[in-house]
Amino acid sequence: MAKEGIAAGGVMDVNTALQEVLKTAIIHNGLARGIPEAAKALKRCQAHLCMLASNCDEPVYVKLVEPLCAEQQINLIKVDDNKKLGEWVGLCKIDREGKCLKVFGCSYVVLKDYGKESQAKDIIEEYFKCKK
Repeated sequence: MAKEGIAAGGVMDVNTALQEVLKTAIIHNGLARGIPEAAKALKRCQAHLCMLASNCDEPVYVKLVEPLCAEQQINLIKVDDNKKLGEWVGLCKIDREGKCLKVFGCSYVVLKDYGKESQAKDIIEEYFKCKK
């Protein structure tokens, strides 16, 4: 589905760029998943980007993540569904055909390392420049 959006329009949108950046970060071990690991990365200013699920069921996480990102001046982007975020960061079981069978929800993820330069990384950075 993401590849169709790129081929048809020729331009990558922010969600597709996020997916590409996350795939690259997974390969280069650049993601912090889970509360302890992600909070450490935020506190130590090791984060380039933080993604928070809008439907996060723990208000404590939101109260922790949003102020930490603001204090450390780390870009924060909200994703509409924790299952979607979980799938993007590889928290799912995949069958032989490459389809996700069981997706685990993920409340927030911290991107510590982009892995490599890419068009997707440039789109994400441009998105935050325009937001400021």
